[in-house]
Parts: sequence; structure tokens; C-alpha cells
Amino acid sequence: MQISGIPFGVTDWSQVAPTEHGGESGLAYWRARQFGPIRVRMVEYTPGYRADHWCDKGHILLCIEGVLHTELEDGRSITLMPGMSYQVADGAEPHRSSTETGAKLFIVD
Repeated sequence: MQISGIPFGVTDWSQVAPTEHGGESGLAYWRARQFGPIRVRMVEYTPGYRADHWCDKGHILLCIEGVLHTELEDGRSITLMPGMSYQVADGAEPHRSSTETGAKLFIVD
């Protein structure tokens, strides 16, 4: 990843208005900032959230709170606990996430 043209800055995520995104079940609340081509998000999934689509966007994702289950289209699945992360390239491996208990994530894509 080449990061250029972004001056030093600080984000107070509590001051970034959330947007609501429905899943197959549950809700996702995104607090997002765009820095040129790089999107940075703080995402909270409600208990019972399940994505309504296979995502093929690349991400670097860090689980901050809760438990996140990510299913890959090829049948593999992973579970992230707080302090765990995953990374995947654009178009590499379609995936979708769910959580029974809720989760808070920090995502760069």
C-alpha cells in the first residue's frame, strides 16, 4: 500500500457520525473517514448481525471487542477475538461476517 498526500491528522471516532447498514440480520454502524483512496472505518455490529452479501473488497481488519466469525466462499471459516486481525486483497477471497454477541472492528480498505 502506498500512502501519500495525507497530512498528519487525528480522528476522534466519537465525533464521526455513524451510518446504519442492514445485514441479512442485525445492523452495522459505520463511522468512516476517507483519505484519498483509503477508507478507514470503526464498525460496530449488533448482536445477531450477519452480512447480506459476499464481499470481495480487500481489508485489513482488527477486532477490538466481541467475537467475529468470517466465512470464506470456499468453505473455510475463522473466528476473531479482541486483538486478532485478518488481511485480504481486493478480489482475492470472497468473505462474509457474522456475530452472535456483537463486535467492534477497526477496518482499513
